[in-house]
Amino acid sequence: MRKIFLLCIAVLSLWTACTTAPAAQQLPKKDIALQLYSLREDFSKDFDAAIKATGDAGYTAIEAANYGDGKFYGKTPEDFKAAVEAAGMKVRSSHTTKTLSEKELRTKDFSESLAWWDKAIDAHVAAGMQYIVAPGMNMPKTLADLQTYCDYYNVIGQKCKEKGLSFGYHNHAYEYVKIEDVLMYDYMLEHTNPDLVFFQMDVYWTVMAQQSPVEYFQKYPGRFTLLHIKDRKELGQSGMVGFDAIFKNTDVAGTKHLIVEVEQYNYTPVESVKVSLEYLLNCPLVKESYAVER
Repeated sequence: MRKIFLLCIAVLSLWTACTTAPAAQQLPKKDIALQLYSLREDFSKDFDAAIKATGDAGYTAIEAANYGDGKFYGKTPEDFKAAVEAAGMKVRSSHTTKTLSEKELRTKDFSESLAWWDKAIDAHVAAGMQYIVAPGMNMPKTLADLQTYCDYYNVIGQKCKEKGLSFGYHNHAYEYVKIEDVLMYDYMLEHTNPDLVFFQMDVYWTVMAQQSPVEYFQKYPGRFTLLHIKDRKELGQSGMVGFDAIFKNTDVAGTKHLIVEVEQYNYTPVESVKVSLEYLLNCPLVKESYAVER
């Protein structure tokens, strides 16, 4: 039954408000961020040119993907923030995490990893971030290990909250498998504190796992503060993701921001992120803004 549902979504998505919206001479301005991993090769060659290209494409904010040792893309938090703002955008979020060691999993003593987080959180505050997102985790072998990670994320979330940030988790497809006969993603949603841990659903990977984003919005309302809007390549070109249904249900999801990610391309990476943004700007179901900036 689920496969039939997904097939229907795929077919219907070929006839959507987004894809049938007429191209406009002057596209509306919408608050949409880009996950900078989308331009990873460009950033590795020339940060300044790549960040300018991101702003020139029409994005209003960024999500970083290159934090390390107190810096973003080799720049101090302050310099990184200044570069993003000079390109006409805001610093919104960052993908980074610290995996627990086998010892920490066994003893449930997170002190070593939490010391790393203290430094990372301070750097993110200095860079003007609103959100820190763990981009994934090692696959737990047992529910006990998964519970340890949930406890760990709650502690990180509390640390972030104390510094004015929000902490979340980003899924791929593997979170939709069972551990000891329990679906991993559901367990995480049910065993993390909603006040401390939000979820950044990657809608493409959710569909690839043969799950429905909208069903998750309805089952766990308010948990999906950020959405990764992604397709196989450029947005809306595969017919695989039912974007209309997703955009119609962002209120129940609790979504405050959309973030585009493009991992594979039909064009150059810069052209691909432009095409993807234009898809959202042309879509009448996509709001101009999902939340008032703090």
